[in-house]
Amino acid sequence: MSGGAVEATPDDGAAAGVDGPARLTVAARLDAVPVSAWHWRITLLAGLATFFDLYEVFLGGVLTEQWQLDSDGKALLVGAPFFGMFAGAVLLGRAADRFGRRPLFMLNLAGYSVSSLLAAFAPDLTWLIVLRVVAGVFLGAELPLVDTYVSELLPGAVRGRFIAVAYTLGFCGAPVAALLGGQLVAERELLIDGWRWLLIFGGLGAAFVWVLRRSLPESPRWLSAQGRHAEADRIVADVERGAGLTPPPAAQLPPPAPQPTQTETVVPVRELFRPPYLRSTVMLWIFQVLQTVGYYGFGSLAPLVLMAKGHDVVHSLTYTALSFLGYPIGSAVSILFIERIERKTLVITSAAGIAVFGLAFGTAESSVAIVAAGVLMTLTQNIFSNAFHVYQAELFPTAMRGSAVGIAYSLSRLTGGVLPFVGLAVLDAFGATGMFAGCAVLMALLCLDVALLGPRTTGRALESVRP
Repeated sequence: MSGGAVEATPDDGAAAGVDGPARLTVAARLDAVPVSAWHWRITLLAGLATFFDLYEVFLGGVLTEQWQLDSDGKALLVGAPFFGMFAGAVLLGRAADRFGRRPLFMLNLAGYSVSSLLAAFAPDLTWLIVLRVVAGVFLGAELPLVDTYVSELLPGAVRGRFIAVAYTLGFCGAPVAALLGGQLVAERELLIDGWRWLLIFGGLGAAFVWVLRRSLPESPRWLSAQGRHAEADRIVADVERGAGLTPPPAAQLPPPAPQPTQTETVVPVRELFRPPYLRSTVMLWIFQVLQTVGYYGFGSLAPLVLMAKGHDVVHSLTYTALSFLGYPIGSAVSILFIERIERKTLVITSAAGIAVFGLAFGTAESSVAIVAAGVLMTLTQNIFSNAFHVYQAELFPTAMRGSAVGIAYSLSRLTGGVLPFVGLAVLDAFGATGMFAGCAVLMALLCLDVALLGPRTTGRALESVRP
């Protein structure tokens, strides 16, 4: 909320068939609650699950060494979960707007856990690829849903910082995948093949987090957008009491709007392509295609780039694991200033840094230079990543936030699925320097996209952000 006043426009409730003031009352109360242990618990439970999304993504480059594969075979194994994530981000992101944030949180983790455990016992490569696609379907909406859910529960003044905390936990999945891979890939006789233990670890870990997540409440903003005001007020009152505040008496709250029908509670996708959302939609779609190349292009292909330079699998995974330490470090560093720098500016600046350090990694030859460039690149990548994950959830209203973010994010997953085929072909033809030079050009286009079309969002209430 800017200046203490809220402008009631169609995206503040009318788009969902709900009276705006009732929903904004819930939003204003959530934004006014001081940070408490409740906010930390919500953030940590959301952040724990991001670990498995990122673990799965970065596992692809590790698993390729178990099979005698040509370039296309490696690309298919690396890209398999991304194709599933594309479908999951669209379908499950949309479902989060229709059925709620919490049910999809539970479905995502349960589906991933079962799929990962089944993949651990895949009888051949074909089944492994199929089950990794299925696991990707359930993970597809996980990160957009974390962005949506946490942003809807946290006060505007600390929203970015807490989402960065959630992702700092998640990004520990990158070095863990590389470190475990370096050990388990080399040791093939631990009752079963070492690579199978990597998948078992992911499946059992996700099951444990699923149990912890059962205590998560539904998003009060979403409940209010559905006309379920009593439920929303009850959750907000619990948050207020947990922070030492006294909830306002019912007499001080505006009367609830009539309960909307189910068809009115979900905004049609076509609204994304109409003012006032068209500009943000175009910006985010272009952004998601381009950011995948700069971000996942390094994370999923780094072991293969190093092996193409002549390093063996163990040394490649060791260098990769050391480089991947920049992921949680960069994420932690972003917490310090993600609320101090305008989100749009932070995205552009860190994207430029990715281009510079990516070129340094592509041209590095010595082990010290490889690791140093890798750490700087991954550190910058996660400042960039945290900034844009916060940013994308701030661009759309509650009634369409899950769909808007999920559909846009699905483009990054589709690009991630195609990327290994294109990236490995470029790597074979032009070497690491040529591949990272192409990435740098695309990141420059991303900076231009955000600079021209992106709105300012930092510190503003979700209901007051306008394209």
